[in-house]
Amino acid sequence: MTLNLPSGTGRPFALALVFGALSFTLYALLYAFEDTLVDFGHRGGWYFLVPVLIAFVLSYVHGSFTAHFWDFLGIKAKK
Repeated sequence: MTLNLPSGTGRPFALALVFGALSFTLYALLYAFEDTLVDFGHRGGWYFLVPVLIAFVLSYVHGSFTAHFWDFLGIKAKK
């Protein structure tokens, strides 16, 4: 069984897989270390930045996955 992809879809497909796997891993780590992250949020001081930075990283990775996924499918925004 072969997957017939349109020409030029290799790079978006590969990037979607990479960012999808990275996104899945980060979400799994988020749930695995939930208690530790909540503890950082309650410590006060500059520790509040840890959950904020994690949220930014998750947002970037998941957004990149979504963008490459839609590119792979050939769906573009209306201009």
